Amino acid sequence: MTAHQPAQPAHHHEPQNQPHHQARRPGLIAWATADPLRAVLAAIAVITVLTGAVQVPFGGTVLQLIGADSTPGMRQLFGTVGMFMVVVGGLLLHTLLNAVPSPEVVLWSGLQKTGAFGAVGIGVLNGVFSPIALLVAFFDLATAVLLFLYWRRISGAMAAGTEL
Repeated sequence: MTAHQPAQPAHHHEPQNQPHHQARRPGLIAWATADPLRAVLAAIAVITVLTGAVQVPFGGTVLQLIGADSTPGMRQLFGTVGMFMVVVGGLLLHTLLNAVPSPEVVLWSGLQKTGAFGAVGIGVLNGVFSPIALLVAFFDLATAVLLFLYWRRISGAMAAGTEL
């Protein structure tokens, strides 16, 4: 398996001559329990893609939820941010589903989440967003911490030449 092939889950037809339990690859539950941090980060990546995708067409509604003005300029900017959330979240998910995740993608995803924390925090301090937006900011900060922990682990494993 190469670094660009999905690690799990995959659905393949089983050869007729092999017993069911030998030919079957582990499913999503086995994949998630084998590395819970990786599974949590994959779930967060999915959430990032979905929330970014919602921001593009429904930015005005989301802006109102976080206490920001829903002007045409803000909606455009928010939609653009949503598009980048889809791209970065999708890239993170893609690498986490690879047999060997890219440490560079994990690192840059952590930096993106750190930047998002700072940007939303500054928005709250400047009165652009209401304090409720700090929930989003601290979720991004927690995600960044998890990403940096995972990055450190996989970078160390790659340097040592060991299994993740």
